[in-house]
Amino acid sequence: MNAIGFTQHLPISNPDSFQTFQLEMPKPTGHDLLVKIIATSVNPVDVQVRGHGQGTLKQPKVIGWDAYGEVTDVGSDVSLFDVGDKVFYAGSFIRAGSDSDYQLVDERLVGHAPKKLTAAQIGGMPLTSLTAWEALFERLHIDPEQPKENAKQTLLIINGSGGVGSIATQLAHMAGLNVIASASRPETVKWVKQNGADQTVNHHRNLVTEVRKLGYHYVDYILNLNDLDGHWHEIAELIKPAGKICAITENKRGIDLQQLTKKCASFHWEWMYSKSYYHTNDMITQHEILDKVANLLDQGIIHPTVTKTLHPISLATLKQAHQAVETGHMIGKIAISNQ
Repeated sequence: MNAIGFTQHLPISNPDSFQTFQLEMPKPTGHDLLVKIIATSVNPVDVQVRGHGQGTLKQPKVIGWDAYGEVTDVGSDVSLFDVGDKVFYAGSFIRAGSDSDYQLVDERLVGHAPKKLTAAQIGGMPLTSLTAWEALFERLHIDPEQPKENAKQTLLIINGSGGVGSIATQLAHMAGLNVIASASRPETVKWVKQNGADQTVNHHRNLVTEVRKLGYHYVDYILNLNDLDGHWHEIAELIKPAGKICAITENKRGIDLQQLTKKCASFHWEWMYSKSYYHTNDMITQHEILDKVANLLDQGIIHPTVTKTLHPISLATLKQAHQAVETGHMIGKIAISNQ
């Protein structure tokens, strides 16, 4: 089968930043599905893994952590899916990715695909949906079934217009929260409001000043999706006593958790790959989350966040998608589809 990968960590402008390889078709065993890839997407993690590192790899590394496709074969322990099922998933950080003709993935990480979306729209949803869902409902312990209670509470989302922010805003709005989303341009302000943000702030200005101009001294929850180092002091100031903070971006400097001491506030990391990386007992929750997300999408309760689509999945389109994500100015998601 064909796969697109790399053996060196090079700038995307370098002709050798990605190459096409011929790999042996994998065979599913155990809980694995063999999926024919129809659509995929590029996320910041793809850019980071490709661009950061040293030396030459002995074997080509195939990345890609979003997929929509069709099950073509199953392992002996598979019980959730059948051959012919259309599925979507983000997969595992420690296995070959979706930038290939076919991919092996554990069924416990896979959802039944939505039925009312295009292939590209589906291919852009898994990673961001899982990240946003786990951040809001598992890390921050917000109950999505209690919208009336949640209406009394306020969530600040820092970087509301990116991939995760675009779906997190919708899920938080669905859960009944009062949502403040940060956006810095007229087009991103419009986008986050379309996704259900009640109010907006500009993350290029002082967030403490911005939030307090809206009439909030503290907020109940903060979801940080960009530049934890740059926003940490603002986060520590804005979180209410006993409030909860979640971040998905790693800090480059040490963050001073002692700033939260007197508030008894809690800080949580969200890494969508944690369950598959450590093969935790609750890994199947990603299957359950994606099935719920598919139903919400088909019912129109939430909407897809893909704003740009490239065709087909190829060396050229993959490089183009990486270049777009590297700008840091993407609104929503960019997907690549064979349909």
